[in-house]
Amino acid sequence: MIGYYAHHQGSGHVQRARCIAARLAEPTTILTSAPVGASRDGFADHVALADDARDPVHGDPTAGGVLHWAPPGHAGLRRRMATIAAWIERARPSVMVVDVSVEVTALCRAMGVPVVVVAMHGDRTDRAHRLGYDLADALLACWPAEFADPTWPAHWTAKTSFTGAFSRFDGRTAAPRSGGRRRVAVLLGAGGTDVGAAQVAAATAATPDWDWDVLGGSAGWRADPCPVLRDADVVVTHAGENAVAEVAAARTPAVVVPQARPHGEQAAAADLLERAGLAVVRRTWPPPEAWPALLADAAAADGQAWARWCPGDGADRAARCIAEVAERSRTCAPR
Repeated sequence: MIGYYAHHQGSGHVQRARCIAARLAEPTTILTSAPVGASRDGFADHVALADDARDPVHGDPTAGGVLHWAPPGHAGLRRRMATIAAWIERARPSVMVVDVSVEVTALCRAMGVPVVVVAMHGDRTDRAHRLGYDLADALLACWPAEFADPTWPAHWTAKTSFTGAFSRFDGRTAAPRSGGRRRVAVLLGAGGTDVGAAQVAAATAATPDWDWDVLGGSAGWRADPCPVLRDADVVVTHAGENAVAEVAAARTPAVVVPQARPHGEQAAAADLLERAGLAVVRRTWPPPEAWPALLADAAAADGQAWARWCPGDGADRAARCIAEVAERSRTCAPR
């Protein structure tokens, strides 16, 4: 059995887990407080963790900067960790994938379970991230090796599997774009957005030659946004890993506006995309008068260049990395 801890913020962590689990020969249990769906599609089992967001916080949740979230006496944290520990004792997993939590990484490794940690963009040199990445038996970086962070310690890079980006849309056959009026798809995030409906409305009004579709945010979600992304001439998106991976899989030119996130995660991802010439990047939502030229510039790009970022086999590479750590675990186990 493989265990997969998925963080509850946004939808990308569970989406990534589902992509990888579908390619693992060994059954996978997802442990999360995020919605998974009644079908548990892709997972052998689902361990629902308590949502502790409403529990009061007292004292220093960082333990002096060594951790990210371990408030003293916090009942919700205690319940979550007890549930994970009980599952480990019961299921005896060959490996735990942690996406993402330093505290869960430390718990699993302290219980003798090898851990594959999903790495993230941004500055991860704080004490807590150093602890988590140092404890990891392997790191998964869901971007290509050509974009490896040169500031990482050598021992992190040595144990990293650079998979390239991947999404649930990899491998789908692309239908020809429908033609007609030019289309913009706006992809807003489930993990919070800095962009409001009024800003999108102003950009729409400033570009009467374009039709705009909004996915996420107050506009609601679509079960399958892939056709909208693929039929668009330009996608406007934040720089979350899953969102960028879905746009890249659609091979659609993009305008990327990074959102404020801890550790500069989205800003760092946007920097990479801009330096590689894979997307038009703006640090903040542009004013209405900038959008006609901005969309024209983005639409002129070759969407097939996204293959550098999202080669199409990233989930297979991630599954192979996890399977190799699991096999090493079985080889080292007492007989």
